[in-house]
Amino acid sequence: MIECSDQQLQHMLTHAKWDHEVMIKQVAQDADHAIGDDQDAALVIDESSFIKKGKHSVGVARQWCGRLGKVDNCQVGVFAALGVGKHATLVDFKLYLPKEWTDDKARCKKAGIPEGISFKSKCHLAVEMVKEARMRGLRFGWVGLDGGYGKDPACLRGIASQGETFLADVHSNQMIYPEDPQLMVPEPHKGPGRPRKHPWTHATPMRVDVWAREQPPETWQRVTIRETTKGMLQADFLHRRVWLWDGQEMEAKCWHLVVRREIASPGEIKYSLSNAIPEATLGRLAFMQGQRFWIERAFQDAKSESGMADYQARSWASWHHHMALVGMAMLFMLEERCLQEETYPLLSCNDIEQLLKRFLPQKHVNRQDVVLEMERRHKRRASAIRSAYTRQSAALALAQGAGGM
Repeated sequence: MIECSDQQLQHMLTHAKWDHEVMIKQVAQDADHAIGDDQDAALVIDESSFIKKGKHSVGVARQWCGRLGKVDNCQVGVFAALGVGKHATLVDFKLYLPKEWTDDKARCKKAGIPEGISFKSKCHLAVEMVKEARMRGLRFGWVGLDGGYGKDPACLRGIASQGETFLADVHSNQMIYPEDPQLMVPEPHKGPGRPRKHPWTHATPMRVDVWAREQPPETWQRVTIRETTKGMLQADFLHRRVWLWDGQEMEAKCWHLVVRREIASPGEIKYSLSNAIPEATLGRLAFMQGQRFWIERAFQDAKSESGMADYQARSWASWHHHMALVGMAMLFMLEERCLQEETYPLLSCNDIEQLLKRFLPQKHVNRQDVVLEMERRHKRRASAIRSAYTRQSAALALAQGAGGM
């Protein structure tokens, strides 16, 4: 591969004056040109975490790390992928900044975070990305979300308020009303006492997992979802229109509940809600639910073949520059796979990476170049060691001074 020094790469990521937003907008529009579709394409929202040490990398904090399945020191980005069929690519990203960052203006300034950036929840970022995707002209039939976003009523309301159809996974403890709860609206207040502000109902909600267990075996329907390399993917489904009410809204929402049970693993059950049109069929909803799988594949390809998680970038600019370059690399591989689909239907991102390694011109390296590059690495390491000793000496001097007072 054509090579560059670490110093040149770091300059491009951290100090070079180029706008990552302009690049990712172009990436998104080119992706739409390749696979955008008003009906069968989906805009899928998900997050990815990046394990980091220390506390200086922008946005790093002890927070939920999906990669480890526990709370740990990491950065978290919220990403949007455009997908249709087996093709998907990243089209947007936003770095999540915990409150401990946004509340510390000096820390934000040191990391190069633009002024005016305030705390926004991951769900808020997701709703923003859906709106921005439409503003960029992307075509998709619905928005797909995992349980971390589906559990937030405000997130689903925010997406629905934009006129979008969504299909969102929810957790097993999601509360539903199998029948219309018949909300009662407060009447004008008369007499003493505090007036009632919100509607109420005599109906009792129930958990989706409890509802699913109560359904008779014959209500489950086997549906073919899609073709895979291991045969046709099938699963057993329940489908019903149910009502959702968070206790604050003036009316309950009537949405689709889709329950998926794996044939080979009956204990593996997924629950989803959708505001699709009432006439939406189970087959259509099952297809929509299954499409969220492809953002996981996009993450896998981005990390394995495009270096998504392999970076040394502490500042706001360098993180966003890196992710924009990853998006551009993913777009290139998507376009190549689409272009070669008839000739090489099994062409993968890994195949493309291996072909590039084989056929791109190699930089001629002689013995002197190898030694010079090693000496540069040693120089950087020596500088880091000296800096560490300087900081340690300063800390010891400060401690001794404090002890002598």
